[in-house]
Amino acid sequence: MFKKYISKLESIIAWWQSILSEKQFIFLSSVLVGISVAFAVIVLKSFAHWVFLFATYINGILKLSFINSVLPIAGLLLTVFVVKKVLRGSIEKGTSQILYGVAKKASIIPKKQMYAQIVTSSLTVGLGGSAGLESPIVITGAAFGSNYAQNYKLSYKDRTLLIGCGVAAGIAAAFNAPIAGVLFAIEVLLVDVSISAFTPIMIAAATGALVSVITLDETILLNFKQQQLFDYHKIPFYVLLGIVTGFISVYYTRNFQRTEHFFARLKLSPYKKAMFGASILAILIFIFPTLFGEGYESIKILSENNPGKILDNTLFSDYKDKTWLLIIFVGLTMMVKVFATAITLGSGGNGGNFAPSLFVGSYVGFVFSKAINLTGLTHLPVSNFTMVGMAGILSGLFHAPLTAIFLIAEITGGYSLMIPLMIVASISFAISKRFEKHSMDVKDLAKKGHAFTSNKDTNVLSTLDTNSIIQTDYLTVSPDENLEKLVDLISHSNQVVFAVVDKEKHLLGIVHFNSIREIIFNTYRVKYTLVKEIMIDPAEVIYPFNSMETVMNKFETSKVAFLPVIKDDKYYGFISKSVALEAYRTKLKSMTIE
Repeated sequence: MFKKYISKLESIIAWWQSILSEKQFIFLSSVLVGISVAFAVIVLKSFAHWVFLFATYINGILKLSFINSVLPIAGLLLTVFVVKKVLRGSIEKGTSQILYGVAKKASIIPKKQMYAQIVTSSLTVGLGGSAGLESPIVITGAAFGSNYAQNYKLSYKDRTLLIGCGVAAGIAAAFNAPIAGVLFAIEVLLVDVSISAFTPIMIAAATGALVSVITLDETILLNFKQQQLFDYHKIPFYVLLGIVTGFISVYYTRNFQRTEHFFARLKLSPYKKAMFGASILAILIFIFPTLFGEGYESIKILSENNPGKILDNTLFSDYKDKTWLLIIFVGLTMMVKVFATAITLGSGGNGGNFAPSLFVGSYVGFVFSKAINLTGLTHLPVSNFTMVGMAGILSGLFHAPLTAIFLIAEITGGYSLMIPLMIVASISFAISKRFEKHSMDVKDLAKKGHAFTSNKDTNVLSTLDTNSIIQTDYLTVSPDENLEKLVDLISHSNQVVFAVVDKEKHLLGIVHFNSIREIIFNTYRVKYTLVKEIMIDPAEVIYPFNSMETVMNKFETSKVAFLPVIKDDKYYGFISKSVALEAYRTKLKSMTIE
């Protein structure tokens, strides 16, 4: 019955495609993708929230404080079971997979990602795994957009655009923040977007936010009603907070990757690895209960008038009126969060670092402002610093300052904190960028040469294959031949550069027509001059495994138009700079989303 309704809906959409213009159909598609992704977000967020309420109820009524530690163990084991038995043993994690799909797979994202992320992340995070739902939401949104476009046979540009629509709708629905959704899609994921492409992305984000606001209980969303007025006299402290969040971002990035790589190297079965990681996570959650799940409820508590409530149902509940103990507890939780998240994901769970970045940022802002206030130097608005700190860590981890600024502005219900948000996010981004060239999500891709960066040229070049522009049909000459043979080759071909090779095809040098122009018109010299006497060493040599960015750098430093290619220590062909530039221009045009 369900398939029958889906088939009928697809027929209706196909009919609309036949009567609408290409641009009009993209607008309609952005709405449909936005609605679909918003409902996926509602399922995920609602499930996670219900489990959190259940655990809170058990703790409050039955006083079973260990329940928060037991649930994540069940969640990780169930996630591993689903991955092995339902998803054929693998699942792609992290938003970097979207970048890779756009760059290397023509914006084709597997259909299973439309449901795999929802199921696995709801089990992991919903049952208390210390990670976030936003990364799975983003991948789900991208999968909806990609598969919708494939279903209606849309072009690469339109597939990529609808991936952006799905991503924007996911973030917008998760936070009721449509502007942040648009900016995240453009700032973090899409390579190049023309002004006209903003419209469908904005439509999708607005649709996702609207569906979320109508359908989802407001208490499930992360939002703040209380904030204090911005005082420009506190700017030096916001600058200092920006510096602190920048260094904390670097700390988070490096320790997350160390921990995740540790689990990747463990030679254990998936179930044993999950049990090992879940056991460590259980201990951490028992000591620091706010590590349970996304942790958004604790962020709200810290921004309110009675932050001591965060110590309820902890080992330190009897001391919640002790301010210094509260600061120490929040500070330790902040430092441990990175390990809890890395253990959750490294041991087999599914989730992301978006929510943890907001968690850590709020804790940093709280500890910073509360500690300053206790010194008596000044009085800082704790709620403001708690919220602005989130922008600092989000900007530092994802290298996305605009997303961070507008996300926090939207979830705080206004733009009164815009100036401190800009200060903290930009400083944190600058410091993080200084120590970490790539954002945390794309660092591993960067090591493989697949990463997209803020440099458009690098982005485009990373999508080109060096082998595709190597020309292997160039004629070669022997070093012991006289120039008569070379002159004959020049007169019967369009070549202007020749490789000089021995019998085993080893490259000995090159000869360029321009460098022997005077000699070839002298009959005597042509007859009695050997090729080896006038050949020169190549300025640079290219290998087929070199990236296109490396190739273009070699052209830039050598200042020549042709470079020889060596494969298996033998001459293989030439790459022409003009051919490389033409490939770049063609790819740039195909990747520009209009």
